[in-house]
Amino acid sequence: MNAELGTRNAEQQGGPVPPRDLRDRTKAFALGVLRLVQVLPRGRFVDVIGHQLLRAGTSVAANYRSARRARSRKEFLAKMGIVEEEADESSFWLELLVEAQLVTSERVAELRREAGQLVAITVASIHTARGARGSVPRSAFRVPRSP
Repeated sequence: MNAELGTRNAEQQGGPVPPRDLRDRTKAFALGVLRLVQVLPRGRFVDVIGHQLLRAGTSVAANYRSARRARSRKEFLAKMGIVEEEADESSFWLELLVEAQLVTSERVAELRREAGQLVAITVASIHTARGARGSVPRSAFRVPRSP
């Protein structure tokens, strides 16, 4: 299953990725976020951004773990939707840290790459669970249609 190994879409975005269980990848991502936040300089707005990154980055692993224990397809899809949102939000906070010149791009490159791959894997997993065919859009969430 693509969600378990998480390789096909990750390979498309950045080269070969060794097969690893997605549970391990999300936990490693959370640990990487923890380590980064721990060494950020202290300051009012840095603390706020660091807290937001910490919340989003650890939520990826926690919600993926919860999705694996889902009691229904609907519950699985809901939890995986949260995983997608939180991985994407983590990517945003990492970008903001770089653009605010609080960390170097090199310092967060691996975390940014992994966040992008986790989003791609999650979107693919959601589409697989829904039984969708065709290309994978940027987000697995349905966009409300205008009347």
